[in-house]
Amino acid sequence: MRTHKCGELNTKHLGESVALCGWVHRRRDHGGVIFIDLRDRTGLVQVVFDPDSPETFKIGESVRSEYVLRVEAVVRDRPQGTVNPNMSTGEIEVLVKNVEVLNESETPPFPLESEIEVNEETRLRYRYIDLRREEMQKKMRLRRDVTRHLRNFLDKEEFFEIETPYLTKATPEGARDYIVPSRTHENAFFALPQSPQLYKQLLMISGMDRYYQVVRCFRDEDLRADRQPEFTQLDIETSFMNEDEIMKLMEEMIRQLFKDIINVELDAEFPVMTYQEAMSRYGSDRPDLRVPLELVDIADEMMDVEFKVFSGPAKDPNGRVVAMKVPGGNELTRKEIDALTKFVGIYGAKGLAYIKVNDRNGGLEGLQSPIVKFAPAEVWEKVLQKTGAQTGDLVFFGADKATVVNEAMGALRVKLGIDRNMLEGEWRPLWVVDFPMFDWDDRGQRWNAIHHPFTAPSCDMDELEANPGVALSRAYDLVLNGLEVGGGSIRINRTDMQQKVFNILGIGEEEAREKFGFLLDALKYGCPPHGGVAFGLDRLVMLMSGSASIRDVIAFPKTQTAACPLIDAPAVVNDAQLRELGIKLRKAPSKEGNESES
Repeated sequence: MRTHKCGELNTKHLGESVALCGWVHRRRDHGGVIFIDLRDRTGLVQVVFDPDSPETFKIGESVRSEYVLRVEAVVRDRPQGTVNPNMSTGEIEVLVKNVEVLNESETPPFPLESEIEVNEETRLRYRYIDLRREEMQKKMRLRRDVTRHLRNFLDKEEFFEIETPYLTKATPEGARDYIVPSRTHENAFFALPQSPQLYKQLLMISGMDRYYQVVRCFRDEDLRADRQPEFTQLDIETSFMNEDEIMKLMEEMIRQLFKDIINVELDAEFPVMTYQEAMSRYGSDRPDLRVPLELVDIADEMMDVEFKVFSGPAKDPNGRVVAMKVPGGNELTRKEIDALTKFVGIYGAKGLAYIKVNDRNGGLEGLQSPIVKFAPAEVWEKVLQKTGAQTGDLVFFGADKATVVNEAMGALRVKLGIDRNMLEGEWRPLWVVDFPMFDWDDRGQRWNAIHHPFTAPSCDMDELEANPGVALSRAYDLVLNGLEVGGGSIRINRTDMQQKVFNILGIGEEEAREKFGFLLDALKYGCPPHGGVAFGLDRLVMLMSGSASIRDVIAFPKTQTAACPLIDAPAVVNDAQLRELGIKLRKAPSKEGNESES
């Protein structure tokens, strides 16, 4: 139907007869001559309808936005003074010889040719229209290029691309699984995979040595800007490589990706930081290193002050007291500080204490704050020395349980860095290593795995059993600009160690056999040392495209309520289907879409 694409034409095609197909992007009637910008996924080209050709001109008068046309035309120079340097085809135009309307269009729900903001609900409801926009087409092309580049890199490194099943078994964290009933197995259910973790370990036991997969994963959880109920990850596993070797290879893959796709030179060697250091300095295990602000522990200084807001957490083994200097922060108004106080409240902080340093050499008189009176001058002097605060600076404080302080002050650090234009550099990658194996769940009175229960510890079994709270894992996360883009670990490859980890997690031998018997059996048959990593493909593309949400780099995403406005999913299933599956609902949906007792 066509000989060329719209965005491909240039002065090399002058005088050629071409056939083009595309959508009417914009139509302009200039006193007897009609101009149409014809669009396909490669770009725009200006199409000219001359009144000297009455039949084609009449069609040109009738077409409207988003009509689909096939145009036979001759490429010619644009008249002097009408060249458009903002278009790749801006030096030429095509003069119509024949035109065919392939399909008409109703008026689109929002204009494609303008920069008018359209709410996300409307964009997702009419996603097929939204995806026609140049911005979205660029993001989809970038996603294609990223995926292709990653595949090519791994192919050259002799990895096998192997597909793993989507219909699998529920995980120990079953509340996050999407459950799929089986018609042929009465009262039994499949689960959609949160990751192909166990299958890729089985592939290593199978001797495949190097595996990868661009795979869809599913997780039924609350959403954020960088989360979706179904998402895509680049899943990788390899045998006979330690963590340093895996990290080095993955680092080179990401470095080449950024250079080749968006022409960004990342660090020649990514810095490596322990989990403990990251939490101490930044309050986060995924710190944004572009922000120069750091947390400073001041529990020792506050241990004996009368101010119980500070001394209480300072004496609590699970508490933390920190200070954070904001250079030039004196200019913050009370209204702005109140807004920041409300912000940290989202993360559980009960308040946000601060000191403005009006005169560094003026003692207590040089400090402006409601809390100065609660501690002697020598305490504040030690704090100012520790933080390096100078005249004109402001110091914020956090004091509470360590988890609350880390979340609140870590988030405040990033917010201030971005809001006050303090970012240093555009791209700051970082490996975070030496994560704890477990964290303690006070509510459940049990240990939980920080990563997953198949991660190898860096100690032996006796040490692990004696003190699981201090055991470190052989895990590693790749962080970029404050977002975790990839995470992995060396895996457990011995049955006794795997059962020991299950025991610590409260998974006894009987339960372990029921849920993971296939893995425990497989580990007995010469399982090689192996490890891997998974990269969030959606998140990578989001960062590389400068998007604010992964929904902007997924063709058909869900909303933040995990719904699809386009096809109106999820939807009610009829009674006949439920009967065939042996399912009876405890509540039946009402006509209004709400639930009522049946």
